[in-house]
Amino acid sequence: MELMEIFGHLGEAEQTAADLHLTGGDLTFGDNNESDEVSLEGLEDELEHLQGQQMVSNILGQGSQLREYARDVEEKLRLVELDSIQDYMKESDNLVSLHAQIRECDTILTQMESLLGGFQADLGSISSEIKSLQEQSMTMGVKLKNRRAAELKLARFIEEVVVSPNMIDTIVDGEVNEEYIRVLQVLSKKLKFLSDNAVLKDSAAMKDVIPELERLRVKAASKIREFLMQKLYALRRPKTNIQILQQNVLLKYKYAATFLHDHGLEVYPEIRAAYVDTMNKVLSAHFRSYIQALEKLQLDIVTRNDLLGVEDAVSRGGGLFSRAKEPLKNRSAVFALGDRASVLKDVDEPAIIPHIAEASNARFPYEVLFRSLHKLLMDTATSEYLFCSSFFGEDSIFNDIFTGPFGVINEHLNAVLPNSFDGIGLMLMVRLTYHHQLVMSRRRVPCLDSYFDKLNLLIWPRFKLVFDMHLNSIQSANVRTLWEDDVRPHYVTRRYAEFAASLLHLNKDYGDGQILDLNLERLRVAVDDLLVKLARMFRQQKQQTIFLINNYDMVLAVLKETGTDGGKTQQQFEDLLKSSSTVFVEEELREHFEKLITFVKTRAGEDTGASNPQPIILEEVEPLVKDFAVRWKGAIEIMHKDVITSFSNFVCGMEILRAALTQLLLYYTRLSDCLKRVTGAADLGKDVVSISTIMYEIKKYSRTF
Repeated sequence: MELMEIFGHLGEAEQTAADLHLTGGDLTFGDNNESDEVSLEGLEDELEHLQGQQMVSNILGQGSQLREYARDVEEKLRLVELDSIQDYMKESDNLVSLHAQIRECDTILTQMESLLGGFQADLGSISSEIKSLQEQSMTMGVKLKNRRAAELKLARFIEEVVVSPNMIDTIVDGEVNEEYIRVLQVLSKKLKFLSDNAVLKDSAAMKDVIPELERLRVKAASKIREFLMQKLYALRRPKTNIQILQQNVLLKYKYAATFLHDHGLEVYPEIRAAYVDTMNKVLSAHFRSYIQALEKLQLDIVTRNDLLGVEDAVSRGGGLFSRAKEPLKNRSAVFALGDRASVLKDVDEPAIIPHIAEASNARFPYEVLFRSLHKLLMDTATSEYLFCSSFFGEDSIFNDIFTGPFGVINEHLNAVLPNSFDGIGLMLMVRLTYHHQLVMSRRRVPCLDSYFDKLNLLIWPRFKLVFDMHLNSIQSANVRTLWEDDVRPHYVTRRYAEFAASLLHLNKDYGDGQILDLNLERLRVAVDDLLVKLARMFRQQKQQTIFLINNYDMVLAVLKETGTDGGKTQQQFEDLLKSSSTVFVEEELREHFEKLITFVKTRAGEDTGASNPQPIILEEVEPLVKDFAVRWKGAIEIMHKDVITSFSNFVCGMEILRAALTQLLLYYTRLSDCLKRVTGAADLGKDVVSISTIMYEIKKYSRTF
């Protein structure tokens, strides 16, 4: 701006001179020896680099002096500069206007700066005010929260403390019904509030309310006691359906018992004791009368004389005081399981109704009555346990109630078990107890666990005692009184087979099988020893063998008939039968072909390669061959008849006959092989029976197998 003002006071010539002096002073070139020396180092490189440009090439090509060219350039520059100055001067007015605008903008910006500074100060004060407001808001929020909490507590306190006239009227004068129970729940809530907030008892409101609540509590406990006592007395009435009364009446008012348990401790023990005493007596009377009714339905199957090794005449009895004979179909169940095992499938069937069974003259083995008694016990115990848990809220009351029924049942069992000699029935009771435990486990009702454990401890020892009685009867049996001059199966063997098969069937799929297996093995050894002693009573060895075979076969037949895997017991008797059958076959063949068998075993087996062999001569074999040719068919027929008459089991007899004929064929085959080495044996051709002929004859008997 100052430059423009200076230009305004100068004349045109002066301005031109001044401009030239300002702009061109530095462009003067001359022969000034005092001027600074200019370094020409690198000039050649620059010229080589720029020689490609047209202007430089022209200058170098003309050979003019650089100084002259510089003056020319300087002159042109001054002219250009003067033109620029003229243009600048033409725009001086615009520049002055621009300068004024800039100064005006600067003034406006200064004002804006002061205004924004004021705004900044105002914003700072507003920020502090907002912060203060935030702090006040937080304080007010906390106060509001505290006041609301206090309001809720106060409202709850008022709600819990206030006793409405309607509640007082209902508790004092109202009848015990569902509405009364709902009011009791409100009263209980208020009483619990007082007990849980002991600090509030010193407040004026609590001092006014506590006496009223206490009077209401006492009144409610008194009315509930009277109400429940009336319901408990109803349980004692004859022919009362206890479960219906429990489910439809008492459980509807179970909160009454809960209220007494929580707030009526001076009354609750009386109610509990009254219920325990009532149910104890009622259930004891029910079980006692039921047991007495069941005893009339009992079918006595076994007595103390029904033991395995007892003589048949003794076991049947006949004395003045002996038990009357049972029908044959019932006597068969003394040692055989028969259809008695069906009781295990009827575990979940309803209990026997005594008067209906008695009307139809039905009689049952004791295990059936045992199942029915415990079915009733399980159903009654389950119902009572669930009711006590729901109504009184405790399980221990069940044991107090059932001390009576358990005592009645134990008294009955202690009278029955010592007089029970039925090993099959006792084992059935053991298995029934196991199934009863499973039933209670599926119901998830543990109240009879200890009872069933004690029951097992009663039955197992009695079964072991009865089993030992059977074992002792076998071990101490009088062989002379038991022996009968008959090779057919002995009745003791029949008893044992049925008894063992029954126990093996009942031992299947149970965890206590090993104990029973050991006892059955002891019994098997004793029976086998007795059979050997009885067999020795026969004079002939053949009859002894036949007797043993018939008895062993009968045991196996009974074991297989039951469809039970006899295990080790069956295997032992199969081995005994096999060995005895082998002995019989040899005895039977020796009876008819003794010379042939002796020759085959002694001479036919000699080693022909020995140093001094004794050759078999024709005179040795000729009588054997001729005797066999004459008698072999008749001997086989006699053997067949002998087998049919000796063995009670036709199938077993035919198997033994087949084994005998097969062994005979082997002996004769060995004789035929010897004939091939005998000189002159060809002359016996007409007397030698061919192997095919013997086999054809054997096949005729095989058709009857």
